[in-house]
Amino acid sequence: MAIKCGIVGLPNVGKSTLFNSFSSAKAEAANYPFCTIEPNVGIIPVPDPRLDKIAELVKPKQTIPTVVQIVDIAGLVAGASKGEGLGNKFLSNIRECEAILHVLRCFEDENITHVEGRVDPVRDKEIIDTELQLKDLELLERKLDRSKKMTKGGNKEALKQVEIVQKFVDHVSQGLNVRTLETTPEERAVVAELGLLTDKKVLYVCNVDEEGLPDGNAYVDQVRAAIAGEDAGLMVIAAGFEAEVQELEDPEEKAEFLASVGLEEPGLHVLIRKAYELLGLETYFTAGEKEVRAWTITRGTKAPQAAGVIHTDFERGFIRAEVMKYDDLLFYGSEGAVKEAGKLNVEGKEYVVQDGDIMHFRFNV
Repeated sequence: MAIKCGIVGLPNVGKSTLFNSFSSAKAEAANYPFCTIEPNVGIIPVPDPRLDKIAELVKPKQTIPTVVQIVDIAGLVAGASKGEGLGNKFLSNIRECEAILHVLRCFEDENITHVEGRVDPVRDKEIIDTELQLKDLELLERKLDRSKKMTKGGNKEALKQVEIVQKFVDHVSQGLNVRTLETTPEERAVVAELGLLTDKKVLYVCNVDEEGLPDGNAYVDQVRAAIAGEDAGLMVIAAGFEAEVQELEDPEEKAEFLASVGLEEPGLHVLIRKAYELLGLETYFTAGEKEVRAWTITRGTKAPQAAGVIHTDFERGFIRAEVMKYDDLLFYGSEGAVKEAGKLNVEGKEYVVQDGDIMHFRFNV
């Protein structure tokens, strides 16, 4: 499953610079290219050193990473919820994403005009939040009207639905995001088909200048305070600096350049890892002579459903899974040695796949 993340933000906050720096990213191996499938959509391989280590030991014909799809959603403006600035199209693009990468400008530069006149990342955040909330409110109020019409005749289920939808309407009407509302799974199920924008996981990407690396600046501190009660992530990145990093092809030169500002790895790696954490995602691997491959699953996935990520037949005809731990493969050096050491486990339908598991599925259809 390739997750889809949308980059949003006001115009001139560094979204496109960030996207373009990703698009020019030179992966450590030629097998892992960034691929732009549309002018504003790119496929980025998920950097995972474990995949390369497994490939070194197994020596497959090809190595295939799991990927993230990044969508550069053109700058939203005030009034987007009413269609301003092609707002409806952009809001529709966001709805198709699992996570939102909300870029906030946290640097001063008199050569780059701010659409609102001055740098204020918290205000910028609130502008985008408001547009997304207004769109959610529009959808919720429509559903509320439909639900009320169904209550005629004392339909108890419809009455309960009205109560639940009203709870969401009241919350969003206060200028609050849906993801901050305490709800039960049953309540969420009532509005699930709406694809509410403010219910999506958000990673706030604070775009700083080089002086703001690695930990941020006063603007970033303001953002941290503003999102303290929100179920969201935050990272600091310098889009301009990232673009320069990606121009370097020599690994040692790149490492030295990163170290000069206190970084150990490119911001792209951090961003993808944080997106995975936000969405509760994990990776398992399959390994054989033909290919070594990474697969993305949701944390807590059981073996048959993990097999289904490869092919629905694997899930439908699941018999068992043979599981090696990544650390065991590294320690013993081969699958055969892992078996001899008694470290290859055979698991059934109730096995919960762990991050880093190396799996071989037995199935019959």
